[in-house]
Amino acid sequence: MRKVYHKIIRISGNVITVEAENAAYNELAEVSGARGVSLAQVIRLEGKKVSLQIFAGSRGISTGDQVRFLGREMQVSSSDALLGRIFNGRGTPRDNRPDVDSELIAIGGPSVNPAKRIIPRNMIRTNIPMIDIFNTLVESQKLPIFSVAGEPYNQLLARIALQAEVDVIVLGGMGMKHDDYLTMKRTLDEHGALSRTVMFIHTAADPVVECLMVPDMALAVAEAYALRGKRVLTLLTDMTNFADALKEIAITMEQIPANRGYPGDLYSQLASRYEKAVDFDGAGSITILAVTTMPGDDVTHPVPDNTGYITEGQFYLRNGRIEPFGSLSRLKQNVNGRTREDHRAIMDAMIRLYSEYRSTLEKQSMGFKMSNWDEKLLKYGSRFESEMMDLAVNIPLEAALDLGWKILSDCFDSTEIGVKSDLCAKFWPK
Repeated sequence: MRKVYHKIIRISGNVITVEAENAAYNELAEVSGARGVSLAQVIRLEGKKVSLQIFAGSRGISTGDQVRFLGREMQVSSSDALLGRIFNGRGTPRDNRPDVDSELIAIGGPSVNPAKRIIPRNMIRTNIPMIDIFNTLVESQKLPIFSVAGEPYNQLLARIALQAEVDVIVLGGMGMKHDDYLTMKRTLDEHGALSRTVMFIHTAADPVVECLMVPDMALAVAEAYALRGKRVLTLLTDMTNFADALKEIAITMEQIPANRGYPGDLYSQLASRYEKAVDFDGAGSITILAVTTMPGDDVTHPVPDNTGYITEGQFYLRNGRIEPFGSLSRLKQNVNGRTREDHRAIMDAMIRLYSEYRSTLEKQSMGFKMSNWDEKLLKYGSRFESEMMDLAVNIPLEAALDLGWKILSDCFDSTEIGVKSDLCAKFWPK
């Protein structure tokens, strides 16, 4: 029988403090009072003083309410019945359907023992040329999508969820606008992808503590599926909202702030989630793509800055496109040498020529006379942006490589692109 405590000694924001014994960090508790029963989680232990974050907020909580510790951490279901379902940050259905009655697993556990991991070696096809050709997504990779508010990063995640060659999609939304959530749900439902997707959604109107639960719930479910041999792609949006929730709770707890007011353990908090990416030896895999919005487009902001030290590259989403300069998948060399023999040659040649095109644009803007080579570059750059960079382009890798050869042949001679003559002889359009 768990003890029931009848005196709350402090209420600060959505955090209450009680004097209790044998409480554990992250343990759940029920707070019972005039407004009913509210769920809370232990977020700080200081001697016998135990601080708990109230999920539904502290409005209506009084110092005489009862607090009963449950002796366990937050748990989530792990069965196949989760597919096609949508939950909030507490794991409660938000799709007006019944609870999932199945085995429960704890969230927020440690990352996988390195001895159980294997070297990433398999490509995840997305049918997006700027990913498949130039920055190939690899199973068990952890990559952020750096962007700014207003960019179509949620639409990009929806496209990847629709097209990625994986078994299960786990989507975690943090601080989402309700319209963005409904659009994401409708897009996946209309194209038949919701049936292989599990969604954990925290909207901007939901309690802050639920925002902190979303990535842990999403990754716990992803790990359960991966252990059953599934290739799982976990999509998280937006990790800056997650960090802001950490910041808000740290301020409530009167912690000494670090850079720009964020808690000093921000790096560890982010790393403990990203390091869940894994390719199991003898089982499935977890791949993580996580949107990180950069306030003021500032990559030195604490959230993207810390993220860059943890992850294996990044995608930059600017002006509705994945920017080729700055975007990097550090694991692409593990797989793009085994896709098609011309993959690396096309990747290198097209990016090099696009770099020259950008330089030509600067010359043109300053009024310099355009040479014949400059005119070729201008034609090439325009086609590269419209036919390869546009996120509306939806073609398989092999078709994208063939398109790359066609664009090059329409703009240049085979001797001008810097590709080996044997590859040109084999792939140059006749």
